[in-house]
Amino acid sequence: MHQSELKKVIETLSKEKGLSKEIVVEALVEGIKTAAKKKFGNKAKIDVRFDEEHGNIEIYRLKEVVDKVENPETEISIDEASKMAPDVKIGDIIGEKIELQDLGRIAAQIVKQLFSQRLRLAEKQLIYEEYKHKLGDIVSGYVHRFDKRGVILAVGRAEALLPEEEQVPGEKYIRGHRLKALVIEVYRQQEPQIVVSRSHPAFVKKLFEKEVPEIQEGIVQIKAIAREPGSRTKIAVTSNNPNIDPVGACIGVRGSRISVILEELNLTTRGDRREFREKIDVVLWDPDPAKFVYNALAPAECSRVIVDEANKTLEVVVPDDQLSLAIGRKGENVRLASKLVGWRIDILSETQYLRRQEPEFLKLLKVTGLSDEIAGYLYEAGIKDLKTLVETSPEKIAELTKLSLDEVQQIIEKAKKEISA
Repeated sequence: MHQSELKKVIETLSKEKGLSKEIVVEALVEGIKTAAKKKFGNKAKIDVRFDEEHGNIEIYRLKEVVDKVENPETEISIDEASKMAPDVKIGDIIGEKIELQDLGRIAAQIVKQLFSQRLRLAEKQLIYEEYKHKLGDIVSGYVHRFDKRGVILAVGRAEALLPEEEQVPGEKYIRGHRLKALVIEVYRQQEPQIVVSRSHPAFVKKLFEKEVPEIQEGIVQIKAIAREPGSRTKIAVTSNNPNIDPVGACIGVRGSRISVILEELNLTTRGDRREFREKIDVVLWDPDPAKFVYNALAPAECSRVIVDEANKTLEVVVPDDQLSLAIGRKGENVRLASKLVGWRIDILSETQYLRRQEPEFLKLLKVTGLSDEIAGYLYEAGIKDLKTLVETSPEKIAELTKLSLDEVQQIIEKAKKEISA
């Protein structure tokens, strides 16, 4: 490359990489210095200067003027130096000018390689400085490519990794599609430097913070969040202004605010329509766990709550027709409610609760280890205590409980031991 082209190249690289001209020049200078040392020896003193006005690189091999040369790499005799500068004195440092092309083809390759490395390091540092402040925040990008680690997103001039474990189950990522994700790691040198998540509960929290002005202003606060990615999220909110409904503020008029969040959380498409798999329950937070759990179990309704402070357990009684709703599909609703409140939650129907008020039936439950559901079949058949259980034929119990005869025999033996104790 001719020196006259350097200025243009430096300016172009500066714009493309988002780096200052000073950093680009410094990378070039260091590359040339290293290449010159390869040619003239590691002990050689090399000075490289960039003339910004003319866009020229000046390279000098520096030597000390001495009477008798002992080290040709770093010293020059007074006689030789006088030919270059007539008024030179012993002890002076004199620079022998070297043309860039004089470094040779191999040196040029070294300059190119080191220059690229230095620029890449500077670029990484710039990305690190920019994104370390975005840790825990949301970034927007598009699906750039795929590799064995996960999905690679293009976010600005950087790349971010969306690992498999941080993806939402069932989401399909298509090259070129735009999406948002939460920054969970920022590395100084690692490739890619940024790691993001779409499955983290804080991702939903940040989406609400960006979409709801009252949260940004501090009027509405998010107190707790529980999430099962791709299925359901529960978020508890409160307001420090009695005139502001925190739940309504998060949902928006006709669901305008929450629909934007749902759109972002549900990328999977089916034909031309979006499939909203992940649902969001926005509920009112309460400092009293007994009151809070009423809201946390929505959409199910509760009849009563029995609090066990010592074990941080809430026994929640619901109408019989609300039991499956309160528990949710595969226990999801009660599981999320428990995470939201921070207490263990045991769900009972009103019928189950009434049965448990009978000491003998409670004892039967405890001794046999039967579940409420199976014990309920016995109860409905009139087997409400250990004595009746022992007196009933194993075949009858097996028929009622759908247990095997061996399992029934073990239960009966437990009951007999308790009675004779």
